[in-house]
Amino acid sequence: MSEVWKPSVTVAAIIERNGRFLLIEEETSDGIRFNQPAGHLDPNESLADAVARETLEEAAHEFFPTDLVGLYMSSYVSSRTGKEVTYLRFAFCGEVGRALDRPLDEGILRAVWMTREEMVACESRHRSPLVLRCVDDYLAGRRAPLSLIYTHPSVTGATSG
Repeated sequence: MSEVWKPSVTVAAIIERNGRFLLIEEETSDGIRFNQPAGHLDPNESLADAVARETLEEAAHEFFPTDLVGLYMSSYVSSRTGKEVTYLRFAFCGEVGRALDRPLDEGILRAVWMTREEMVACESRHRSPLVLRCVDDYLAGRRAPLSLIYTHPSVTGATSG
């Protein structure tokens, strides 16, 4: 029997404050890159919980998602493994909370606030072509309510009556 193809599910936080967007600079197998606070969905968590966790871990900021900006798919060939990887990204916008004094995830060099123009100027260093696309969709006003996403209690370990 052949292996079943499955995309990697990721979440990303589109956080804007005073015309600047919160990004992280990180070490990757392709060099130092910029990305939104983003990462993989972990077992037993909702998508909204995952994006709040990733923002805390990667940017040391609280994040409270309010809307879904979009769903995105992209593929690339990993320079590390030589295999094609497909990502299914759920991008959220919301309210940024406090910046916390805590270490950033391993491989994260810093959190930085950039304008869209500054992001365009370093586009060759984006981790994914989706980084700028998500910001442009956010600036275009694309939003869906979080109520569009349903997480059954079986995912988080809660029992349903």
